[in-house]
Amino acid sequence: MRIPRALPLFAVVASLAACSPAPEREPQLAPVDQQVAAEPTEEPTPERRPFTIAFGGDVHFEGMLRGRLANPRTALGPIAGVLRKADLAMVNLETAITTGGTPAPGKQYTFRAPSSAFTALKAAGVDVASMANNHGMDYMQTGLADSLAAAKSSKFPVVGIGKDAAQAYRPFRKTVNGNRVAIIGATQVMDAEFIQSWTATADQGGLASAKNEAALLRAVKKARKDSDTVIVHLHWGTELQKCPNEAQLSLAPKLVKAGADVVVGGHAHILLGSGYLDDAYVNYGMGNFVFYNSNPATTGRTGVLTLTINGRKILKDAWTPATIQGGIPVPMKGTARTQAVADWKQLRSCTGLSAKP
Repeated sequence: MRIPRALPLFAVVASLAACSPAPEREPQLAPVDQQVAAEPTEEPTPERRPFTIAFGGDVHFEGMLRGRLANPRTALGPIAGVLRKADLAMVNLETAITTGGTPAPGKQYTFRAPSSAFTALKAAGVDVASMANNHGMDYMQTGLADSLAAAKSSKFPVVGIGKDAAQAYRPFRKTVNGNRVAIIGATQVMDAEFIQSWTATADQGGLASAKNEAALLRAVKKARKDSDTVIVHLHWGTELQKCPNEAQLSLAPKLVKAGADVVVGGHAHILLGSGYLDDAYVNYGMGNFVFYNSNPATTGRTGVLTLTINGRKILKDAWTPATIQGGIPVPMKGTARTQAVADWKQLRSCTGLSAKP
């Protein structure tokens, strides 16, 4: 800018100041006690959607089945396709997982299998197994220790068995489609002479006993507090008796009242009825599943029960019938399948359960 000569010095300075840009103003902060912190951003809660869980019955790897563990990835045969379709799958593992130990004294049938049994279950799509049954400790405390060590090293979840009562009654937990699922395992069936030595206590390893109803009901109530879906898997019933026994009919409503949404299990070697008890779902007998001995007309009838669940609502049940052939379940087809589903639904007639909630 050109400055006229006639202007006095003070005017020149004023003129230059007027042409200079104004200095930026410092931001004026509120006093500390008046400043508002930014709201923390919360993680959005995942939307809960229905999930499916598939149940198979009693599994061991004795007799003709032991050889199938040479290739554990195909050990369960074609039924694996049905199990894998579900979001979760579960069976009753009716054997100790050990290659050592001493058989339970005086017991007529004792079952054991190597740790590759866990590999076989995992490969077939099974996510968790209950070992709370009348064969879970067939090789006593040594077999129990081996079973727990094998489950840990295989990273395969088991329920209903543990180094003490706390572990035995502890649920398997998994969040599926936003549903916090808890699964507890326990047995109502134990040979009288082994009840004391096989029952898990505060200072003894063993099985979660449903004979100790108070302990089981406490476990269910505890799981209810922080779960969307609570499932109790039981070993129960009377061998070859097609209707539920008094012990089953007594325990089921207590479990439902304590907070169980699903109660399912087996032991009888044959299929028993399923249906709704109020809004909960109860299955009284899943029968044999992967089993060395079967009669095509009775103990050889098996299948997969698939439930569709959203939180506490059991939305749907579906039965995939199968027959045990060579020790493994083979899904049925055609008219035989249709008739088998109708027969399965008819089993409900002596249970007091409903077809709908």
